[in-house]
Amino acid sequence: MMRSSGAGAVLVHTGGPTPVINASLLGVWEEARKHPEIGPLWGARFGFDGVLREDFIDLSGQAAELMNAVGRTPSSALGTSRRELAEEDLQRIIAILRAREIRFLFCTGGNGSMETARLLWNMVRESNRELQIVGIPKTIDNDLMETHHTPGYGSTARFFACAARDIGADNRALPGQVEFIEVLGRNVGWLAAATSLARRGPEDAPHLIYFPERRLPIEQLLDDVHRVYSKLNRCVVAVCEGQLDEHGQPFGADVRSGSRGSLAMNLAHRLAMLVSKRLRIRARSEKPGLLGRASAASISERDWAESRLCGQRAVLAAIQEQGGNMVTLLEPHPGQPPETGLASLDRVALLERRFPEEWRNEPGNDVTPEFRNFIEPLTGEVPLFQELR
Repeated sequence: MMRSSGAGAVLVHTGGPTPVINASLLGVWEEARKHPEIGPLWGARFGFDGVLREDFIDLSGQAAELMNAVGRTPSSALGTSRRELAEEDLQRIIAILRAREIRFLFCTGGNGSMETARLLWNMVRESNRELQIVGIPKTIDNDLMETHHTPGYGSTARFFACAARDIGADNRALPGQVEFIEVLGRNVGWLAAATSLARRGPEDAPHLIYFPERRLPIEQLLDDVHRVYSKLNRCVVAVCEGQLDEHGQPFGADVRSGSRGSLAMNLAHRLAMLVSKRLRIRARSEKPGLLGRASAASISERDWAESRLCGQRAVLAAIQEQGGNMVTLLEPHPGQPPETGLASLDRVALLERRFPEEWRNEPGNDVTPEFRNFIEPLTGEVPLFQELR
């Protein structure tokens, strides 16, 4: 194809990947080709590290067949990074973009990534630089403010719902054991809550769901597990990786430090050991871990389409000089296509949307029915197993 004479554009992936992050890449690529205002489109390799190294891949010259295939691939085709940027890094990024005649910057990420985009936008405005910076939402945790939900959440929620379904089937077939499923999500319980989709009836797994928004006293956990196990001779517990006890500690689990604070490494294993020791029943742990954000098999078609749409809408916002905003997803309506809006980066950067208290039951060990109305349109149907009766 002939290259447009328009200004250059750069797409950057930041933070943890998702099953559908490349769908937004495809959306940016598709929409950018339609507008002569945008000339070469570059992808930064491994996030803003790639910008600082001036390590770019030419997306404009890629064949449609390849880009369509990449769009269906989980994780980031460009690579990503959690690097914390100093002020001098931000200034150098702007200088590099200016030297390369880049006028459009698309930043795909979560609340920390939107803070980087916000800082860059503020620097650009102060220097009167004609650089349009638009955020593309992306996080499996579903903790971004201002958007009804985030691309990446529906697919990962579907994965953990299927995991709970399958572990629950095993637990039912061979009773006499407690199973802990450690779910991603860090500080928020959106993904742990999604495991409730595995249930058809009250005796189906998961029997207990815990949320990091509410501390969990160890005695409550033991009482809850004992109650379920005494009734069913089995129990499946879904717990978020960021769950803390009544003292604000991860139940004695090993902890690692990262760019977003500390996090337990083996929480479910630790809980299984505690239950086994204190209740004298068999217990074990399952940790699907990062497979949840890299599973192509569990991609939700709506999630994929919404991620692609967010990439397309980001390009439109940029050429309409609506920089300083992040694309948002509006509440879905049955039978209607996805819709988007825009929210100022100031209203999303570094802010965290917790799982709503009104969607947790009174004891704090399950969801309320209202949550199912929220999540079912995002994941699509989670097929449940048939049982002999």
